[in-house]
Amino acid sequence: MPCLRDFNPLKIYPMSSRLIPHVLLTMAMFATARNSLAQSQARYDICVYGGTSAGVIAAVQAKKMGSSVILVSPTNQLGGLTSGGLGYTDMGNERTVGGLSRDYFHRVWKHYHLPSSWKFQPRESFKSSGQSGPAFNEKLEVATVFEPHVAEQIFDQVLAESGVELLHGRLDLSAKVKKSANALSAIRLENGKEILASVFIDATYEGDLMAKSGVTYTIGREANQQYGETANGIQVGLKGNQLPKGIDPYVRKGEPTSGLLPRVNPSAGGNNGDGDKRIQAYCYRMCLTDVTENRVAIEKPNNYREQDYEILFRAIEAGQKNRFFKFSALPNRKTDSNNETGISTDYIGMNYDYPEADYATRSRIEEAHKNWQLGLIWTLQNHPRVPEAMQKIYTPWGLPRDEFTDNGHWSPQLYIREARRMVNDHVITENHISKRTTDQSVGMGCYTMDSHNTQYHVTADGFVAAEGDVQKKIKGPYEIDYRALTPRESECSNLIVPVCLAASHIAYGSIRMESVFMILGQSTGTAAALAVSDKTSVQQVSYPKLRQRLEQDGQVLKMPGTQN
Repeated sequence: MPCLRDFNPLKIYPMSSRLIPHVLLTMAMFATARNSLAQSQARYDICVYGGTSAGVIAAVQAKKMGSSVILVSPTNQLGGLTSGGLGYTDMGNERTVGGLSRDYFHRVWKHYHLPSSWKFQPRESFKSSGQSGPAFNEKLEVATVFEPHVAEQIFDQVLAESGVELLHGRLDLSAKVKKSANALSAIRLENGKEILASVFIDATYEGDLMAKSGVTYTIGREANQQYGETANGIQVGLKGNQLPKGIDPYVRKGEPTSGLLPRVNPSAGGNNGDGDKRIQAYCYRMCLTDVTENRVAIEKPNNYREQDYEILFRAIEAGQKNRFFKFSALPNRKTDSNNETGISTDYIGMNYDYPEADYATRSRIEEAHKNWQLGLIWTLQNHPRVPEAMQKIYTPWGLPRDEFTDNGHWSPQLYIREARRMVNDHVITENHISKRTTDQSVGMGCYTMDSHNTQYHVTADGFVAAEGDVQKKIKGPYEIDYRALTPRESECSNLIVPVCLAASHIAYGSIRMESVFMILGQSTGTAAALAVSDKTSVQQVSYPKLRQRLEQDGQVLKMPGTQN
C-alpha cells in the first residue's frame, strides 16, 4: 500500500477492508480542498469593479462582445447615483448620447408611456422639462427625468438580459492586489474571494482599484499654472452659489474671541488660482414628495446640534428667503432635490478625508452628510428661528414611502462629485474641452465645467463667504480621448478607468455627468473586450478597430460637421 500522499485514485491497489475508510476519507479531503480553492478563486476575461451606471454598461458591452465578464458591485443597488436620486439628468445635449446609454434613456421613455407608471398623478399633469430639453423627448424617444426605483429596475433588467455574472462584494483595502510585472492578475475581496481576470475596469466613484494597482492619481485642485488653465485652484469672489453678504463669522457676533462658526476657515488658504487638496462638496440627491399617502415625515436627527445650522439662520437674517434646495420635479409628485445656494444640501468642507478613507470612516462621513440634510429639512420645517411663512413652504415635503424601501427611504448613494483622479500623459484640461476635438474620441461631453463649493472662509472685509463654486460655460460638445481612460502602461497594462479618469479638477467638473459615465462605460467595455481578443495591453488597443466597433454600436464620437 503506498503512502497516502502518493495515493492515485485512478489506480487499483490491493488493500484490506480496514484501509478502505481511510482512503475514502483522504479522497474526500482532496476533493474538498479543490472545491474550496475553486470557490475562493474565479477567472474571467474581464472583471468590472463598481456597480455604478458606468460599471453596469461596461459589463453589458463586454459580455455582448463575447467576453466572460463578472461585475463586482460594492453596493447592493446597481446604477450608482443614477438610481440613487439623480433623476433630473445632467445631460447638456441629448444628441451626444448613443449606444447603450441611449437605450437606457429610451427604456425610461417607454416606462413612462405606460398608464400604470403614473400612480400619484396623471401623466398629462407632469409639465416639467429636463435640463437639456423636454423631460420626455418624443422625437428622440428618450426621457431624462425619472424616479429612483425606475432607474434601478432598468439597470437590473439590462444586466439580467445580458447574462453578466453579478457578485456583491467590496475590495479588501488591507490586501495587496496581485500583479505580474505591470499587469493586474487578481483582486481580493473582503470575504477572501479572489477574482482573476485578463482585464480589469475600475468603475467606482472613489477609484479604489486604480489606487491599489499602483497607478498615479491626484486629489484636489491643481494650480492654474500647472496646465495653463483659468478656472482651477482657489476661486474667491465668484458669484456662483454664494451666501448673502454680511454674515458674521463668529460664534458670538462681533466677538473674535468666541471662535469661528463650525466649518468656517480663517482665510481661503491662498491666492486665486493656487492649488490645494480640497474637493468640491458632496451631498445626497434627495427624493422628496408632497403626496400625503406616500410621504414619510422627516424627524429631528438624534444628534442634531443647533449650532451646525447657525450659517443658515444668519443667511435668513441677512435676507435669504428661499432656494435652500431645489425642487426639480420627477414623475408622481417627487423631486430630485439638489444643492442650490451657499447654504443648502452640500455639507461644505466635510468630505476631505473621504477619497482615501477606509470603509468605516467613509460610512461615518456618509452618515454625517445624511444627518446634515435631514437636519436641514427639519430645521426649515420646525425651528423657531425660521419664519413661519418659510416653514409652510417646506412642511408638506417628506421622504417617498415607495423609494429606497430597504434603506429607510433615503438614498444609499452619496453624491461623490469627485474623489481620486488618474494622472497620466493625457490629462484632460479646460484647454482640451475648449479645443473640442481629439484623434481618439470614445464619447462626448457637453456640460458646463461645474465645481461646487469647497469651503467656507472669512473674507477680507470680515464676513463669511463660500469658495469654490465655478460655473464655466463651454463652446459646445467636445470629444473625450481614450488615452485619458488608461494608466501609463508601465504602471498597469490591463486596467481601464472610465469614472476616475485623467482630468484636471475643473475639466472633471464637466465630464462627471452620469450620462457621460455611461457613454465611457460602453467604450471601456468595448476596449477591454478588444484587448482580450487581440491579446494586447489596453494602451495598445487598435483605435481604428475600437472606433469601428463603437460606431457600429451607435456611440456618438463627434458632432456632425466637426473634423479631426
